[in-house]
Amino acid sequence: MTSEQNPAPETSEADGPRPGRLTAAAALAGLEGVALVAGGVSLLVAGVTGNPDNTQQAVTGGVTLIVLALLPLLAARGLLARKSWSRGPAIITQIMALPVAYTLLQADSMAIPGGIALAAVAIAALVLLVNPATTRALGIRTPGSAQPK
Repeated sequence: MTSEQNPAPETSEADGPRPGRLTAAAALAGLEGVALVAGGVSLLVAGVTGNPDNTQQAVTGGVTLIVLALLPLLAARGLLARKSWSRGPAIITQIMALPVAYTLLQADSMAIPGGIALAAVAIAALVLLVNPATTRALGIRTPGSAQPK
């Protein structure tokens, strides 16, 4: 095979050490995933062992939260491995978290601190994910950037 068929991997800033911003974004996405798993497991346990109004609804909600946790957990793993595809799911996770945080902030209960924490994590993660250093570390070319020769 020729070198045109199997090009050598390009060296760029993506080959250097992982920026702290990228690691922090991965940690925040992972934190959200772990929180979703914990919420799902607690709903499952309450649905099976407790006395919920509707057992089927509690179990379905728990399973749904655990399945939803896969998106931020996979995104966090991809970010740590510096996979360019991982930024999209990570950003989607943060955008989905913002309306949830807003809903928690509208409650007149103990959910307000949770809404504040979720909003802070989502906004911080979004800022980290769109940072130019993160984009370069993931090997994502920005619009208008010159293509490497």
